Amino acid sequence: MMNPKDSADLTRVGPGTVMGGLMRQYWLPAVMSSELERDGPPLRLMLLGERLIAFRDSSGRVGVMDHRCPHRCASLFLGRNEENGIRCVYHGWKYDVAGNCVDMPNMPAHQDYKDRVKAKAYQAAERNGLVWVYMGPRAEAPPLPAIEAALLPESESQIWFAQRECNWLQALEGDIDTSHFGFLHAGSVDPADVAPGNLLRYTVTNRAPEYHVAETPWGTMYAAYREAEANQTYWRFANFLFPFWTQTPQGPIDRVGSRAWVPMDDTHTMFVSLNWRNMPRPQGPFNDARVVRGSTLGQDFLPNTSDWHGRWRLSSNGANDWNIDREAQQSGQIYTGITNIHVQDQAVTESMGPVTDHLFEHLGPSDRMIGRTRRRLLRAARALRREGAVPPGVDDSELYLEVRSGDFLADVRIGWREAYAQQLKRAVRPLKRAAE
Repeated sequence: MMNPKDSADLTRVGPGTVMGGLMRQYWLPAVMSSELERDGPPLRLMLLGERLIAFRDSSGRVGVMDHRCPHRCASLFLGRNEENGIRCVYHGWKYDVAGNCVDMPNMPAHQDYKDRVKAKAYQAAERNGLVWVYMGPRAEAPPLPAIEAALLPESESQIWFAQRECNWLQALEGDIDTSHFGFLHAGSVDPADVAPGNLLRYTVTNRAPEYHVAETPWGTMYAAYREAEANQTYWRFANFLFPFWTQTPQGPIDRVGSRAWVPMDDTHTMFVSLNWRNMPRPQGPFNDARVVRGSTLGQDFLPNTSDWHGRWRLSSNGANDWNIDREAQQSGQIYTGITNIHVQDQAVTESMGPVTDHLFEHLGPSDRMIGRTRRRLLRAARALRREGAVPPGVDDSELYLEVRSGDFLADVRIGWREAYAQQLKRAVRPLKRAAE
C-alpha cells in the first residue's frame, strides 16, 4: 500500500525534491547529437523540471544551461549562437558552454564585471551519438554510466526518443510488468496458431505467470516463469537499473538493449531507447508469414516545435485516443484496437493521468516487481537525503555492464539464478568483438 508521502517522494522530480535529488546524482541522456548543429539555433530542453537550453558552439562543444540570462532573465533561447558562445539579444551579454560570461558589450570597459557573472550551466558529455547532462552537485562529475548499449560505436547502435505525457514512474513501470504482455500486446493471439518452437506460445497459453523478484546491486530483477514441455521451465527475465533504466525480455539474452525513462518534469517523460543494431531478431510467431495484428514497430511523430514539450511527440496520442480502432478491437483482430506496440504502452500509461493516483491502486502478486522497485527507489533517495549515501551505480557504473534481459527455456531442475547465470555466460558480447 502507498501513502501520500511515498507517492509524492517517488513522483516529484523538481529541484529540492527527494526523487529529484536522486536523479541529479546521475548522468541523464538528454539529446541526440544530431539535434544540435554547430553554431545552430539553441534547443529548448526540459529536464527534471528545469527549463534549459542546449546548443553546440563553433568548436563543436555542447552547452546546457538555464534558459534565463543572468542579467535581466531574458531567455537565451532567443540568443545568437556565434563564435563559441551564446549571446543574449537583449543587451549582448555572451556566455561560453561552461556558463562563463565572456562579453558584456553594453558596459563601458571600466565598469565591466563579466568575471563575476556566470550563467547556471550543467556539465555535458557526448558519446556515440548521444548527449548526456549531469545536473548534480559534484564539481567533478561521476563516470558516464556503463550501459552496454550506450557503449557501442554509433555505427552499431540504434537510438530513438519518444515523449510520453505522464509521470516518469508510471511510464517506467510498464517495462517491469511482464503479465501485461499476454493481454495488451498479444491478447488476440490464439495459442493453437503459434509455431511449436516459438516461445510466445508459452505466454499466450498461460497468461498468469509466477514470479521470483529480488533486489540486485544495480536495482531490481524479476524472473517470471511458466511450465513448459519436456521438464523445462519458460523464463522471462527483466531488470530495473538505477535511476530510470529498464531492460525488457524481448527475445534471447544475446539481444543488447536498454531503455531510459528520463523525467522532463512531473508530468512529462522522455523515453530513450538504445539497441545494438546487429542483435538477433526474434523469429516470427506463426508457421506462415503472418504477423501478430497490432504488433507494428516504428513510430509516426508530429513535427518538432520549439515548445518546452515540443520534441519527439507521437502522432497517436491522447487527443485522438491513440488512434484506437474499435472495429478491430471488437472483431478480435487486435486485442486493444491499437496497431503499434509502443503506442499500446503509451496509451495505457498516459490514460492513468499525468500522475497516477497510487492510493487508488490495488496491487497484487503479479505486481511484486513494481512494489519492490518502488521501495528500493524510496530507500535510496531517502538515504541520500538523510545521510548523503551515494545511490547505486553512480560511482560504480560498471555494475550495469553485465546485466541483460531475455526469455529462454531451461531444465526444470535448475534454479532461477543459475539459469540466468548460464544464459549470461553464453551470451554474445558485441563490445568484446569491437575491441578485438
